[in-house]
Amino acid sequence: MTQERPRATKRPETFAKPAHWTNDPAPTPGDGSRHEEDDRPDPTRFGDWEKNGIAIDF
Repeated sequence: MTQERPRATKRPETFAKPAHWTNDPAPTPGDGSRHEEDDRPDPTRFGDWEKNGIAIDF
């Protein structure tokens, strides 16, 4: 068993692409900001959360 097996490079002939699949390109990723309209710091960035004015960390 010193020989490597050939890798699959083609789909099996029995594979049929579902009708709802499209050939559209993948969407471009955003800038990563989830709170664009929010002017306060992102709690996940600073490692704490605020509840009733008290910062809690869990």
